[in-house]
Amino acid sequence: MTERIREFLRTRREDGPCVVIDLDVVRENYHAFSRALPDTRVFYAVKANPAPEVLGLLAKLGSCFDCASVVEIELALAAGATADRISFGNTIKKERDVVRAMELGVRLFAVDCTAEVDKVARSAKAVGVADARIFCRILCDGAGADWPLSRKFGCVPDMAADVLEHGHRQGLTAYGISFHVGSQQSNVNAWDSALASASAVFKECAMRGLSLSMVNLGGGFPARYLRPIPGVPAYGDAIFQALSKHFGNRLPETIIEPGRGMVGEAGLIEAEVVLISKKAEDDQVRWVYLDIGKFNGLAETMDEAIRYPIRTARDGDATVPCVLAGPTCDSVDVMYEKTPYMLPFSLEIGDRVLIEGTGAYTTTYSAVAFNGFPPLRQYVI
Repeated sequence: MTERIREFLRTRREDGPCVVIDLDVVRENYHAFSRALPDTRVFYAVKANPAPEVLGLLAKLGSCFDCASVVEIELALAAGATADRISFGNTIKKERDVVRAMELGVRLFAVDCTAEVDKVARSAKAVGVADARIFCRILCDGAGADWPLSRKFGCVPDMAADVLEHGHRQGLTAYGISFHVGSQQSNVNAWDSALASASAVFKECAMRGLSLSMVNLGGGFPARYLRPIPGVPAYGDAIFQALSKHFGNRLPETIIEPGRGMVGEAGLIEAEVVLISKKAEDDQVRWVYLDIGKFNGLAETMDEAIRYPIRTARDGDATVPCVLAGPTCDSVDVMYEKTPYMLPFSLEIGDRVLIEGTGAYTTTYSAVAFNGFPPLRQYVI
């Protein structure tokens, strides 16, 4: 917890859980990525936290933006980004949304199949756009990630050249390849095999007369939770080595899309203990219910994938194993049960708990009004 967040919470009077974002941390993280990969453009993943203050700061710092919808594109533009700094990075887009994005000036689009290419091509013709660029997302295994990705996005590398050639034949610029090595990726070498696949696609496209120029390295850069993680410079070094290994002295343009790695550690949630109980008199594990849970912003505790650091004012007292659950009338609203947390035995109903590393994928995952609970309140300082 930063001193700025500590001081804010000391004077806060509103009831209910909240997340506080320290923009100084966001600024530091942006500069860290820029230093670690100086020749790579940063496209912040807006979905991680689209707070106007966060987007405005990053726009001023020179960041580009990875957007998943027209709404996110409009948010980035409103924050001061120009359209040439925006990528429509979702491979699943309604055609009318592609048209709207083009009308707003966006020219960079992710695809992973010929049907999506057709949407972009038809939209370009409808709007009169001659400089639309596409990049094809390829699948990779995501080994080493705490939050591995499914096969929802991307195609097998062998298919990517066909997708890009299909776009070229329809007047689109075949710009490059993208991939995602999985969220909260702790293995700095995870990019190596994906870059090997990207290099193979570049070579295949060259044989077909297509000159690709960009590799989108995706996100996956982690935030610090319970386990130690490598620093951003270690990721930068490993990625540069992998690029040199697979592309030699003809390095492509590169893009990264940090989300969690940009804002995760900038945020802290303050919550309240609502109930402490046991399921049996001789039970050695206590149940601690908070006023926040899976439906209020902690969706990433699903399958206990993300294990947030939790602090209390009673840290240092003797501890007992505790299951952590949320306040809603839904049996799935249990954050940590398979591996209980060790919390102070002296913890009481009404105590405050601090959940660290919660600047990413909390407010955006919060339900609107499940059980009547309001969305997670956010303060940006």
